[in-house]
Amino acid sequence: MTEQTADTTLAYTGFDPDDEGLRETLTSTGNGYMCTRGAAEWEEADGVHYPGTYIHGVFNSAATMMGGVPVHNEDLVNLPNWLPMKLRIDGAEVLRMSEIELLDYHHELDLQTAVLTRRLRFRDKAGRETELLSRRFVSMASLHHAYLEWTITPVNWSGHAEVISAIDGGVKNDGVPRYRALAQHHLRTERTEMFEPEVIGLKTRTRQSEVFISVAARTLVFQGGREKDVFRDDYRDDDYIQQTLHLDLKQGEPTSVEKAVTIFTSRDPATGDTLVRAHRSVARARMFDSALEHNAASWKRLWQACDVEVYGDAEAQHLIRVHISHILQVCSHNTADLDAGVPARGINGEAYRGHVFWDEMFVYPFLTFRMPDVTRGLLMYRYRRLSEARAAARAEGYDGFMYPWQSGSLGTEQTQTLHLNPVSGHWHEDLSHNQRHVSAAIFYNIWQYLTVTEDTMFLEYRGAELMLGIARFWASIAHFDEERGRYVIHGVMGPDEYHEKYPDSDEGGLHNNAYTNVFVAWMCDIAANLLDLLPAPRANAVRARLELRDEEIVRWRDMSRKMYIPFHSDGIISQFEGYEDLEELDWDAYRARYGNIQRLDRILKAEGDTPDRYKLAKQADVVMLFFLFPDDELREVFDRLGYEFPADAAKRNVEYYDHRTSHGSTLSFITHAGVFARFDPDSSWERFKVALGSDVNDIQGGTTREGIHMGVMSGTVDLLQRFYAGMRVCDGALQFDPNLPSGIDGMSYSMTYLRSPLRVTVMRDHVAVEHRDGVIDAGPVRIRVRGEERMLDVGATETFSLA
Repeated sequence: MTEQTADTTLAYTGFDPDDEGLRETLTSTGNGYMCTRGAAEWEEADGVHYPGTYIHGVFNSAATMMGGVPVHNEDLVNLPNWLPMKLRIDGAEVLRMSEIELLDYHHELDLQTAVLTRRLRFRDKAGRETELLSRRFVSMASLHHAYLEWTITPVNWSGHAEVISAIDGGVKNDGVPRYRALAQHHLRTERTEMFEPEVIGLKTRTRQSEVFISVAARTLVFQGGREKDVFRDDYRDDDYIQQTLHLDLKQGEPTSVEKAVTIFTSRDPATGDTLVRAHRSVARARMFDSALEHNAASWKRLWQACDVEVYGDAEAQHLIRVHISHILQVCSHNTADLDAGVPARGINGEAYRGHVFWDEMFVYPFLTFRMPDVTRGLLMYRYRRLSEARAAARAEGYDGFMYPWQSGSLGTEQTQTLHLNPVSGHWHEDLSHNQRHVSAAIFYNIWQYLTVTEDTMFLEYRGAELMLGIARFWASIAHFDEERGRYVIHGVMGPDEYHEKYPDSDEGGLHNNAYTNVFVAWMCDIAANLLDLLPAPRANAVRARLELRDEEIVRWRDMSRKMYIPFHSDGIISQFEGYEDLEELDWDAYRARYGNIQRLDRILKAEGDTPDRYKLAKQADVVMLFFLFPDDELREVFDRLGYEFPADAAKRNVEYYDHRTSHGSTLSFITHAGVFARFDPDSSWERFKVALGSDVNDIQGGTTREGIHMGVMSGTVDLLQRFYAGMRVCDGALQFDPNLPSGIDGMSYSMTYLRSPLRVTVMRDHVAVEHRDGVIDAGPVRIRVRGEERMLDVGATETFSLA
């Protein structure tokens, strides 16, 4: 049972083994460097429980022989389990959920501090009743540190007990059932160490990528508020090390056991030997209460910068804070200096193998308006891998930078060649690497970051090179169709993902995906003028680095005016060339037969059919254009191309595709909700509420236990600010044009614009923007609300009437 007793906690009462995997994901605790699933410390991976700890960027590749062919997959590695704590009484292990009688059980995550708490009272087989309070967190204030505290109180007994504190290096990646036929073992333990009497350590390395990871743990006992020296005995084998602490417990008197943990990898700067570093750090670690206070203070500063208040819908308020808490566990100030991308499923599970897709497009709007340094750091993940993007383009016969659909450690293509259909149990060819639009997303993300921050240094030294290299790729993949007098692009997939190729074709990809082609026209216009934004010396340096030719700029300008866009005969934008000729699907029949048809592709393939035959979509494709670009910007693109863009274009297109979309991706509800907000806010709100509950309610039937959906969690917050508050940056001003749905009365949120900390309040009758003083170089900010523009001075508040 889920309780929402406060909008700052996510709480459960009672233990439900069927629901435990979901709860473990949703009550994970992380700090933007690492994240640990909310598994009980006393449990092992067994089909109900799945302990897992992950650090940004720690990948390993392994091969599996399938039909005599090696299949390589790179995974975000499940690292040594630092959690294990076990309780023994009179020599018998007494704390296993399957073997005790639970008298009371409460499991909650404090969203404001990412502190996980379990309170349980249980009766063991000998009739002894015991209360256990478990608290733990990964410190937001100290990125390599995690803390765990047990408070044990005998209820009806006194006697001898043992607490086992361990580090387990014998873990594997086993959190996604459909991957279990593939290689799962990524670690090889190097050594274990007993340091001081209270400190143990384990050093391991990844088998292929050769990243060293070390974990050190210090375990202390407190009785009566004082540290107590206890007898300890130790045990270790090849992959495991533990201490057994011998305790004398008295009825009604609590005893606390504190476990402080540090984790370091060879990817960390100023580290040296990772085990020596982990040992030194844990020996200096704070006591639990001091570390807890330190963590809370760090989280408080984050919430001051990132909180969003929603008025009039308590459930929406609660779930928005669930989402913000999880976003910050994955991407916080601690992430800014890492070599890290944005894993589509966060770092608290193994879905999508921890790979980086295009989902960052939905994450950056939240981050850029609150922690722009984090966005910049994440964009650097792409910059550091441009040599691989260049090599990938060259290997396919193209120029420029072609980024992979799925990226891991090196930036090479990590999309699997085979994909398991869990409905049929069969493996199918996977052609999703043809989603070249990920490169367009990277271009878009850089441009949006620059628009919001005016970070000219990034543009001059990193951004321009990336953007022009991507534009060069699109110019090489496009070719000029003499008959049409326009540029066309073949062999790609759009965001839909259901359509991998034409029916009965052996060739992967489609012709003229509208989303891609419109995007390319938009990019080419910016690219053709980008060097004009740079000082002459930097423009010349970028030209020289890319060996950029004048004729390339001429081609970009020509493409910005002559890209081909397919349309239906009635003016609807065709998802791709030939979409209008596909068959209609009997949606009612499939809903009646299967109920949930979000993953219609798997259903059709299990029937021996293919989604390639039908007018359908897994998620927004054409509709994405209206989500990413306001009407005036799209109209400018279409006008330049010589196509009509009627005033009702967004409405007509979203209504057409809404009836043909299964929303097999949670991102799809976000996209459709955003577009509906322009002309039907209440229909938008219905879709928004589905997206808002998609992870907490696990609407895809088991996927959330494999990791959160970063895109939808961030997208819900972005939807509030960008569509319901109507916020965008335009012509150097922060602009608002609210479209509040009837489901809420208004909202208020913190943000940063041009280094100025602001508090925005949007209600039905007014918009108020407060400029919070406190940043040394903050200055006045131009605010525009429905055409009325004012200058907001430092420390001032401007209120605009919407009457």
